[in-house]
Amino acid sequence: MVDRSDEARSGVGGAARTPALAPSAGLRARLRPFYFYGWVICLVGFTVNMIFGAMMFHAFGTYVVLLKADFGWSATSFALAFSLMRIESGLLGPVEGWAIDRFGPRAIMRVGVVIFALGMIGLSRIDSLLTFYAAFLAMALGSALGAFLPISVAIVNWFDRRRVAALAMLSLGFAAGGLIQPLVVGGLEHYGWRQMSLMMGLLVLVVGLPLAQLVRHRPESHGRLPDGVAPEEHARRNRGRTEMEFTPRQALRTRAFWMLSLGQSASLLVFGAVSVHFVAYATETVGMSKGGAASMIALMTGATVAAQLVVGGLLGDRLPKLGTIVFAMFGHTVALFILAFGITPAWVAVFAVINGLAMGTRAPLMQALRADYFGRKSFGTIMGFSSLVMMFGIVTGPLAAGLSYDILGEYRPAFVLLGVLSAGGSVFFMLAKPPRLPDPMLARLPDAA
Repeated sequence: MVDRSDEARSGVGGAARTPALAPSAGLRARLRPFYFYGWVICLVGFTVNMIFGAMMFHAFGTYVVLLKADFGWSATSFALAFSLMRIESGLLGPVEGWAIDRFGPRAIMRVGVVIFALGMIGLSRIDSLLTFYAAFLAMALGSALGAFLPISVAIVNWFDRRRVAALAMLSLGFAAGGLIQPLVVGGLEHYGWRQMSLMMGLLVLVVGLPLAQLVRHRPESHGRLPDGVAPEEHARRNRGRTEMEFTPRQALRTRAFWMLSLGQSASLLVFGAVSVHFVAYATETVGMSKGGAASMIALMTGATVAAQLVVGGLLGDRLPKLGTIVFAMFGHTVALFILAFGITPAWVAVFAVINGLAMGTRAPLMQALRADYFGRKSFGTIMGFSSLVMMFGIVTGPLAAGLSYDILGEYRPAFVLLGVLSAGGSVFFMLAKPPRLPDPMLARLPDAA
C-alpha cells in the first residue's frame, strides 16, 4: 500500500533533489514553459471525480426511486443510508488526511478505487436493507479514499497562484458526472440496476487504477516548483511574502478553522438533501418523469459547470474568496425557497440553475481559501479534521428531508428549514478572518496531531 516514490526523491528532511537527467531532458526543458505536470493531475482528478460522481452521488436519487419500487423501503431509510456514508467518511477524515500527507495521494487512491469497485459490485447482489447499507458504506469508503481529498491534496501542493483554477477543474469532474446522468439513468432503466451496478464496478477498476498511478504528491520531489515556475521566478513572486504553514494542532486552535468548517457544513445541508431526495421530489411531488428529473439534474450540473469555468477558471484567483463564498451561500437559500414553493417543472428548472450556479461558485473557492489560510504542508490532515465538522451538514440535510416526507407527506418544511440554515452558514464565513500563527517558529516543530 505504501507508496514512497515521492519521499525517496525528496531526500532527507523533505529537501528537493533534482532527478538525474535522462536523454530526453533537453526536450523536456524546452517544453517546460508549455507543459506543467500539475495539469495532468488535474485531468486525472477531473476524470476520477466524474466517474465516482456519476455512479454514486448523482445516481443516488435514481437508485432511491428504483429500489423503493422493488423493496418498498421508506424515504428515511434511503436518507439514513446516505447519512451513514457521510458519517463514515467524516469519521475517517482525520486518519485519511494523515495517511495522505504521510504516504502520498497515489497509494491511498489505489486502495480507494478497489474498495469502491467492490462496493459497486456488491450493490448488484443486495437482497435486504442491511446488505444495501453494507454496499453503500463500502462505496463511501472507497470514494473517500479514491477521489476528492487525495487529489485535492496533490493539487494544493502543485499550485499556488493558479490554485483556484486547478481546484475548479477538479470540481468540474464531479459536475460532469451530473451531465452524463441521463446516460446513467438510461442504463439503469435499460439493463436494470443490478446489471448496471456490476458493469460500473468493473469499469471503475479498469479506468481508476491506471489513473491513480499518474498522481504525484509534491512538485519539489520531482525537481519542480508550484505552478511550474523557474526558481528565479518563484523567488521573485514570494519576495516579502510569508507562507503560512500551520500544523494540525495549531489550525484546530484558530477561530478560522471552525468558522470555515461550520460554514461548509451549512453548504452541505443543501447538497445532501438534493442528492438524496431531488429525483423523488421531482417525480412524486412535481409529477415529472425520471428522465425529466434527470434532465433537471443535467441542467443544474450545466449551471455548476458554467460557474466553475467563469468563477473558478477565469476569475477565481482574482476575486475576493470570502465575499464570493458568502454570496453563493445566499444563492443556495434562494434556490431552496424556490424549490419549496414553486411546485411546477418551470420553477424546478429555476431552482436547478440558481442552485447549480451557487454550488459551482463556492466549491473551488472553499478549498483554496483553506489552503491560503493554513498552508499546504499539512493540508490533508487539516482538511480531514474539517470533515468531522462538515459531516453534520451532509448527514442532517437528507435526514431532515426524509423525515419531513415520511411524517408530514411533503418536503416543503424541510426545504424551508434548510434554506434558513444555509443563510446562517453565510455568517460563519463572515467570521472566518485569516488566522495568525502564535509564533512563526512553531510551524517548524513536529506535531502529534
